[in-house]
Amino acid sequence: MRITKYSHSCLRVEGDGVLVVDPGVFSERSALDGVDAVLVTHEHPDHIAVAAVVEAAQQRPGLHVYAHPDVLALLADFPGETVPVEPGQRFTAVGLNITAYGGQHAVIHPDIPRITNVAYLVDDGSTNFYHPGDSFQVPEGASVETLFAPLHAPWAKVSETIDFVRQVKPGRAFALHDALLKENGAGLYDNLLGNLGGTDYARLAPGTVLA
Repeated sequence: MRITKYSHSCLRVEGDGVLVVDPGVFSERSALDGVDAVLVTHEHPDHIAVAAVVEAAQQRPGLHVYAHPDVLALLADFPGETVPVEPGQRFTAVGLNITAYGGQHAVIHPDIPRITNVAYLVDDGSTNFYHPGDSFQVPEGASVETLFAPLHAPWAKVSETIDFVRQVKPGRAFALHDALLKENGAGLYDNLLGNLGGTDYARLAPGTVLA
């Protein structure tokens, strides 16, 4: 499968079809061009731009959105197909085998109620990648080749990201959830992850295609 990293938390995966993960308001709408299926980790707008997904379905009849029922509630007028996903579920989308993990968004502050968050391990039979959404949920029992690790968020600190990468022990790791960082801060975080994460790590420019 061919993976393109778009801004913030959005990934585009091309294989037998086109799968897009977390096309949010900080991400380029072009990520949804020709899309066949969308995975959404949770309801925050930086992970699902509802208007953009609805527009994609209008242009692409048969588009399927896979997400927790709490997210699907935002898509009451969605013209495509919606498929509810619960943590622990396994399913297939555009020829890819997907396992859902997690259940809850990371804590932002004790006064803010937690919402659901579903992480996804996506496998094409020869390699895989893991997208945790807004969580540090470790995919227990899974061998992860490519990890997308949240780099910066109101609910995260860099030591937690380092520990998350160390726990998952991926073959390689790339930054996720990075649109809120300015370049000098991102460079500092990159150095820490690169030196302490225990695996090959990089932060990718939007539009970068992974080999």
